[in-house]
Amino acid sequence: MTTETSNSTTEAPASTGPIVLTEVAAAKVAALLAQEGRDDLYLRVAVQPGGCSGLRYQLYFDDRDQEGDISHQFGTVKVVVDKMSDPYLMGASIDFVDTIEKQGFTIDNPNAGGSCACGDSFN
Repeated sequence: MTTETSNSTTEAPASTGPIVLTEVAAAKVAALLAQEGRDDLYLRVAVQPGGCSGLRYQLYFDDRDQEGDISHQFGTVKVVVDKMSDPYLMGASIDFVDTIEKQGFTIDNPNAGGSCACGDSFN
């Protein structure tokens, strides 16, 4: 499960508060984790170089701990952000939409200055 968005600068934005996982997104993550049948996985959210605008989001299940990881608990769901991605994700809200037009995770990030036309990357 990967969602992308991108950034052309290398400076991390100012912090605005911790990352947020909405109740709907937490329920979807919990359901996906239940399907995996493993209780040692958590949702890792990262920002990596790439995409049209410079940075993209990565969301995936992980069981590895990295030095400097920052974890947040949302009910039964643990969300982990690496120390390099955390400043880019401060104040970001992860939601899950399930409509006829779109199904998937969305990220509303106040640190993103703009995004590409395809919506897969931010700056």
